Amino acid sequence: MAVGVFDLFSVGIGPSSSHTVGPMRAAAVFAGELRDAGVLGSVASLRVDLYGSLAATGRGHGTMTATLLGLEGYHPELILPDEVEARLAAIAETGVLNLAGASGEGVELPYAVEDMILHPLTVLPRHTNGMKFAVSDAEGNIVREATFFSVGGGFIVREGEENAAQQELEESKKELPLPFRTAAELLGRCASKGLGISDIMFINERASRSEEEIREGLLHIWSVMEACVETSLKREGVLPGGLRVRRRAPDWLERLLKEDKDRNDPKYWQEWVNLIALAVNEENASGGRVVTAPTNGAAGIIPAVLYYALNYAPGMDKASQKDRDDVVVKFLLTAGAVGVLYKEQASISGAEVGCQGEVGSASSMAAAGLAEVMGGTPGQVENAAEIAMEHNLGLTCDPIGGLVQIPCIERNAIAAAKAINAAKMALWGDGTHRVSLDEVIVTMRETGKDMSDKYKETAMGGLAVNVVEC
Repeated sequence: MAVGVFDLFSVGIGPSSSHTVGPMRAAAVFAGELRDAGVLGSVASLRVDLYGSLAATGRGHGTMTATLLGLEGYHPELILPDEVEARLAAIAETGVLNLAGASGEGVELPYAVEDMILHPLTVLPRHTNGMKFAVSDAEGNIVREATFFSVGGGFIVREGEENAAQQELEESKKELPLPFRTAAELLGRCASKGLGISDIMFINERASRSEEEIREGLLHIWSVMEACVETSLKREGVLPGGLRVRRRAPDWLERLLKEDKDRNDPKYWQEWVNLIALAVNEENASGGRVVTAPTNGAAGIIPAVLYYALNYAPGMDKASQKDRDDVVVKFLLTAGAVGVLYKEQASISGAEVGCQGEVGSASSMAAAGLAEVMGGTPGQVENAAEIAMEHNLGLTCDPIGGLVQIPCIERNAIAAAKAINAAKMALWGDGTHRVSLDEVIVTMRETGKDMSDKYKETAMGGLAVNVVEC
């Protein structure tokens, strides 16, 4: 299917969409196929191979444990945090995996994290995030095997089906009323129809969902983002993983409530934006429930900027609940439209193009969403998205210890502020500008290709090697 807003904003678990959500989804698909084919009864052993970035930073990104949950048949958008903890504790204690067991008809196998085979220096041709599954019978004969790639944002592709998937994507786009691949095409649609960017995206979403379903779905996405913040603000202590990174969001909230008692002093807007971004990414770093936006590593930017729109944009202090809901819907539709451009022309995978593809894309999407709800023209919205990405070009992915903590958490707060500034700069212009969003997206893609693999989610360069972990 054509990439839509609900592909770019999906509910999952932390800490990484490409390293946690994608592998879990791929493993769940494989387990489901074993169940549907009726071959579970003949399975006696399991083999899982992880390649490239999945192997290099998999431990810090929760890849292995997420894969175990997927093999048990759990899907990232459905599993609850309590289920995650319970199942992982059971596997760790017993050393037994219940293959496809979430459906109630699994087969128990002796298998745990330690049994996975890692190939950090081997990159499969399709993508650096490769993983292979194979199950064999009691005689050692392979019953079924499959190779998947986690290509960013929780999206997965099966080896051998890349061309078919691309063809299906192209065919599905033909069914859209107003398809677009580039920003130029998107602006052309806006001009010919006299509509805003969110309107174009809404019309395309109606090809597969009713208006009510779209609205309810987007408001649900926002509710999960809000719940993520609320959960995070109740947690204290240090984040898991060994770096002993202290959670700051609860303390920051306490201080903010003392200094900005009514939560409406515009002097504190940036502190609140920082707080929301930090809270989301601290929850993500702990493996909590988040919304990929468009990835987990960049999950705090869009909720932080949307919080700004709902609390500091002109007129929002007198807005009704329906008006506020309209802002959420319009913001996410616009951000989703820009996200489509990055998926179509470049990548949102840190393992493929560095953090510019994650935090950069999210900042660009958020800037566009804010400019739209603040009354920007299509040209101004496109300009906001361009400014935000232009000043994230070359951003590397070099997480210390392979954990989505340093520099990831603070980076979300910085990028959220960049998005807000980009939107304000664009709104002070008339929409005309020298560098187009398409040119910046292509530049981001080419920069990612030229970037050393050390700086693409392998923890082999940058802060990851220059900062002592303990």
